[in-house]
Amino acid sequence: MSGEYRSRAERKQATKQRKQKKGKAKKGASWMKTIAMAILFVIVLAVVGGAATFAYFIKDAPPLDEAKIKDPLSSTLFDMNGKKVAELGGYKRTYVSYKEVPKVLEKAVLAAEDARFYEHHGIDIVRLAGAALANIKEGFGAEGGSTITQQVVKMTFLSPKKTLERKAQEAWLALQLEQKYSKQEILEMYLNKIYYSDGIYGVARAAEYYFGKTNLKDLTLPEAALLAGMPQAPNRYNPFDHPEAAKTRRDTVLTLMARHGFISQDEAEKAKQVPIQSMLVKQRKKQSGVPYDAFIEEVIKEVTDKANVNVFEDGLKIYTTLDQNAQSYVENLLNSNRYFTNKKDLQSGIAVIDTKTGAIRALGGGRHRDQVEFGFNYAIKPVGQPGSTIKPILDYGPAIEYLKWSTAHILVDEPYAYSDGTPIRNASNRYAGEVTMREALTWSYNIPALKTFQAVGKERAMEFANRLGMGFTEVYEPFAIGGVSHYVSPLQMAGAYTAFGNNGIYTKPYAVTKIVFPDGTEMDLRPKPKRVMHDYTAYMITDMLKSVIRSGTGQSAYVPGLEMAGKTGTTNYGEDGRKFGLSKDDVPDSWIIGYTPNYTTAVWVGFSKKSETASLTDREQRIPKLLLKDIMSHIDDGSGKFQQPSSVVKLPIKKGTNPPKLAGKYTPENEIIYELFIRGTEPTETAKDEPKELPMVTGLTASYDQAANTISVSWSYSEQTDDTVFEVHMKDSQGHVQTAVTKELAVSISNPTPGASYTIAVYAKEGERMSKPAITSIQIPGGEPNEGTPTTPGDGSNNSGNGNNGQGNGQGQGNGSNEDENNGNNGTSENGGNDENEDHSDNPSGQSNGGTNSDQPSGDTGGSSSPSAPSTPSNKGSGTTNGSAR
Repeated sequence: MSGEYRSRAERKQATKQRKQKKGKAKKGASWMKTIAMAILFVIVLAVVGGAATFAYFIKDAPPLDEAKIKDPLSSTLFDMNGKKVAELGGYKRTYVSYKEVPKVLEKAVLAAEDARFYEHHGIDIVRLAGAALANIKEGFGAEGGSTITQQVVKMTFLSPKKTLERKAQEAWLALQLEQKYSKQEILEMYLNKIYYSDGIYGVARAAEYYFGKTNLKDLTLPEAALLAGMPQAPNRYNPFDHPEAAKTRRDTVLTLMARHGFISQDEAEKAKQVPIQSMLVKQRKKQSGVPYDAFIEEVIKEVTDKANVNVFEDGLKIYTTLDQNAQSYVENLLNSNRYFTNKKDLQSGIAVIDTKTGAIRALGGGRHRDQVEFGFNYAIKPVGQPGSTIKPILDYGPAIEYLKWSTAHILVDEPYAYSDGTPIRNASNRYAGEVTMREALTWSYNIPALKTFQAVGKERAMEFANRLGMGFTEVYEPFAIGGVSHYVSPLQMAGAYTAFGNNGIYTKPYAVTKIVFPDGTEMDLRPKPKRVMHDYTAYMITDMLKSVIRSGTGQSAYVPGLEMAGKTGTTNYGEDGRKFGLSKDDVPDSWIIGYTPNYTTAVWVGFSKKSETASLTDREQRIPKLLLKDIMSHIDDGSGKFQQPSSVVKLPIKKGTNPPKLAGKYTPENEIIYELFIRGTEPTETAKDEPKELPMVTGLTASYDQAANTISVSWSYSEQTDDTVFEVHMKDSQGHVQTAVTKELAVSISNPTPGASYTIAVYAKEGERMSKPAITSIQIPGGEPNEGTPTTPGDGSNNSGNGNNGQGNGQGQGNGSNEDENNGNNGTSENGGNDENEDHSDNPSGQSNGGTNSDQPSGDTGGSSSPSAPSTPSNKGSGTTNGSAR
């Protein structure tokens, strides 16, 4: 019974479970069907929407104009004012057909650019999917999926701007191009359009320019790989300028060729061992028909690097920063013999930039380039080590930025060595002892520069320099004085200095503001400005560099009326000089970088090649300064000032104090220097100086005019300022003292007492400072005594007598007067009724010991009639005298 029950119960339960499962299965199938329908709907919607969007984008696509494919369009360049400068295009080129292209070159190009070129119909879906995935991960535009066909379309018809609209038009036109032309014809178009840097277009011309080969069939595997890799970034992979980068790119192409089966792995590895330099011929110069080609070369580089277009064929309107007046002046100056000597291989490069914007105004690419097109450009290419011009960038700028040093910070210029024990010396082989940071920079001392670099630390020094566009990958102690491991260009150095003149804002130098494509679209190529240092760092460096131009190593470049800062620099051969029969102290490079609020100019003078004559004389080392002065005088109108920011405090400092102390009330003017401090770090202690005695007046004379019954007193004073006054004390033989104060160099005493003798003392005073007295005496012809009155002449006249002015010693009776000549020497006397203490009391009011007030005549005191000095402030026992005059 129980077993049967269990079976029945189990059967019932099983039935119930089957029904539930069946219901769930039906319900699950229903949901799956719904989801599938939804996905299908979304796909259909996406396809329809995508098709509609694609149709919308391609409706404005330019037509597939065969004339544009066959006949390139020239580009027009405009200067900073929108005036047409030049037209680029229509130059001769070596056109090659597909039959002339060797298989090794074709395989290299396909491996580098489009390995599935012969398998797709203009658009490579596989490659496009990979690019789309990269764009999803890294953002739109991270990677391109363009085929060779699409690149031909882009170079011919479209702007290089990465937008969905352009990509859609590119794909549409690529499909049309594939329908009209064979694969071989499209590859032929591509190989004849590619830009290869240095103004070279087309693979045939590139093979001749870089390898000296006029027949493409002669290309080797490593040469073909180099040419195939360059179009990705022509200027970056230029083997003349960047051999290491060119080798890396070439080897990448060789790896791709092996991966796609075009060559074996052994062939790839063997080709990688070929040095880049061994493949190249000497860089050649070409005949020029382009104005301002040094500037235009920079334009071409910027447009190709930033926009990846062909300026000679793409029909562009290129708007530049060129100042034609400045450019012409710089070129004429370089080609003249005004400053240059006739020394073999002597060359120069100049870069002129707008200080505020970074816009390049002129580039002097070298001397005698008028018959050369796109030769070596000494303005934009690395030419030499920077010498001491690096000191604001690697040493003193970082010291202010990170350590908050003031311009009064003391450094010791003394015998010193690098950390490895190698001695370092100044150019003069002398040491200046304790100097301020301003003095160290003004006179370009090497030892304080190294000590500053060490205090900052190489990591922070490199960080600061790289924010100014220096591009260092490593720095070492010799960098502190310009011994860098790679060369720099005038354009690079000028760009770095603009940040000092622009309140700490750096903009990478640029020659192109925008380009306009044939379809009317525009591309803005101006770089964005960046703050790279505090405003106090920029201003304090600038203020110190003004001292370099005004009173330091750059004085020859000083232009009156211009607020100009700058830094000079030279380099030495060192041990390398022996290779050319020169000494280690011979100079191959001389620099100056100078700037105003309007312009920054870098000038380099050196040699196109090193040889036994490639050493600059002292005169030739001055050429950059003279060029800078000439250029700045021509282009800068003197407007604008470097504005001191609120973060900087300028204070008077007692010279020689360490740490700096504020100048005190009595600190002599010649011991006060004015230095800059970051607000909040300024000194609070004041130097304790006592007031110093002023210099005495000279040439004191007194003469009597009997007709006018007046005594005329006059003197000279070379140290007179607006604050200088003169106290005149007149004492008669009876001890009466009269005082007058004047700013003039003379007084007139009316109605003197007949027969009286007068002693006259004159003091110079400035506030609480006073000089010792200059003293003279005069005897009035006989008669009854009658007090005279000193007055200042209304016209400031100066009546001079004769006499010998000297300081008495306070001992003995002075000599009497001579009626014909005033050559007597009077001294203060201890005899005759008025003793020394009376004559030289510490009474600035001029009151005598007899109780007489110097401002009012006194009665008869019974004093001696012998002449003696009137009452004088704090000058006991001394007196200067003239012979008395009659």
